[in-house]
Amino acid sequence: MVKKSLKSVEQYLPSQAEVERYEMLEKLLTSIYNEMKEFSKKKPEELLNKFKVTNVNRVLVQIKEIMKNEPTNDFLDLLDEESLPSNSDSILIIGQFQAAMEQFRSKYYRAYSHAYGNNVWSTKESPKEF
Repeated sequence: MVKKSLKSVEQYLPSQAEVERYEMLEKLLTSIYNEMKEFSKKKPEELLNKFKVTNVNRVLVQIKEIMKNEPTNDFLDLLDEESLPSNSDSILIIGQFQAAMEQFRSKYYRAYSHAYGNNVWSTKESPKEF
């Protein structure tokens, strides 16, 4: 098995600014998911209104930007503003974003021997070999 050099991997590392945005967006996405899940339990087939779709997409667009170099990005779709999705459809899409964000975190945020057992982000500004 050929081990990739740290230099070849560094070009895909997130920047510190992207990590800060990621952490903010992760909290927003969790909140959105929880709210949409409640709507979906009550009325799964009810359509979202344009306001909700626009607000959710505002978060999803920024997540897609952070994920632009990740293989999961190809599977992340925004909510369709023309044919408004149902509550249950939106949960499916938002769940995919959550899974992609979890994978991103596990890829770049891990235990690092020089951090005394703490997890740290590997970023362009501070690359780490795990």
